[in-house]
Amino acid sequence: GDEGKGKLSDVLAKNYDIVARFNGGTNAGHTVVANGQKFAFHILPCGLVYPHTVNLIGNGCVVDVEAVFEELAPLADAGIDTQGRLKISDRAQLLFGYHKVIDGAMEAARGGKGLGTTRKGIGPAYTSKAMRSLGLRVGQLKHFDKFKTQFRATVEAHQRLYDFDYDIDEELELIGNLRERLLADDMIVDGVHYINEAYNSGKRIITEGANAAMLDLDFGTFPYVTSSTTTAGGIATGLGLAPSKLDCVMGVAKAYTTRVGEGPFPTELTDDRGGGARPHGAEGSDIGLHMQTVGAEIGVTTGRKRRCGWLDCVVLKYSHQINGYSSLNLTKLDVLDDLETLKIGVAYKVNGQLLPPGMMPATLTDLAKVEVVYESLP
Repeated sequence: GDEGKGKLSDVLAKNYDIVARFNGGTNAGHTVVANGQKFAFHILPCGLVYPHTVNLIGNGCVVDVEAVFEELAPLADAGIDTQGRLKISDRAQLLFGYHKVIDGAMEAARGGKGLGTTRKGIGPAYTSKAMRSLGLRVGQLKHFDKFKTQFRATVEAHQRLYDFDYDIDEELELIGNLRERLLADDMIVDGVHYINEAYNSGKRIITEGANAAMLDLDFGTFPYVTSSTTTAGGIATGLGLAPSKLDCVMGVAKAYTTRVGEGPFPTELTDDRGGGARPHGAEGSDIGLHMQTVGAEIGVTTGRKRRCGWLDCVVLKYSHQINGYSSLNLTKLDVLDDLETLKIGVAYKVNGQLLPPGMMPATLTDLAKVEVVYESLP
């Protein structure tokens, strides 16, 4: 993660008519620059900084409506007009304050074995969706009298499951105000119809992934993953665009590897000084600290230090196998300029046996056994 996906999306978006998000929520963190000003986007598509683009939050996302308007405010302050240019799929799931309460409580209950969640309510919101009767969609806001009854029943069901206090009336008042703003700007659309009509009419469309391949719910380092499909397959399920309509898939990778939060990291160099898992003062930890400092490796969403390590080509091959990259954008090469020798992880061994190219251990137990094979470059 944190390879510069937002930056590349920002650079490319100016050439497109529609910029669409297909997964995740406010757990993403993209920094984009417009007119010399920096904007931190978490749920908003980066195309909003360009006046000619329409931006779509797809059905595969979980939407914190309050956060949407909080992110729109700095754009308005900077004189960027977003009216009529942000659309939200009526099939997208809503994320509420109680999802964040549940997220924080569950992470705290894990003690020292937490998943490193952002505590933005993402996992609980996707859980509500998967449980079906506990999920509420954006489109249901159009029928607010019925929505209020559904919302009250949904919160009470969550309270029975997770045992927490919550002011339902206060939340409903907030949602009602936010709903009026959504409807006033005609933000709620049939996302599947909208994106396919745009495609059929010849509009240029770029989709923006929110999280890295190794955080994919199915293909990542489970359970240290996010709760959605982060890989290219998520474009079809998260927007309703058929796979045959994709012209290309662009991958983004750093010249070294980073990870925010907990989880396995075979090529890691950072020790406790950099928030890493290596022993204090371990061999190479100074290099990890150098990468973190020179590369300004601080998470946009969480503010946490990113753990750093050598480039892992095993992960790249695995990611390419799943996504089928048409091209690969390599970023932050200059961070390595002052290092005398570079190491690149080229293969994994497990129990002394080389794993075939493209194979990635599926369990934490097997990942813990990984011995990385390196090539050194002066």
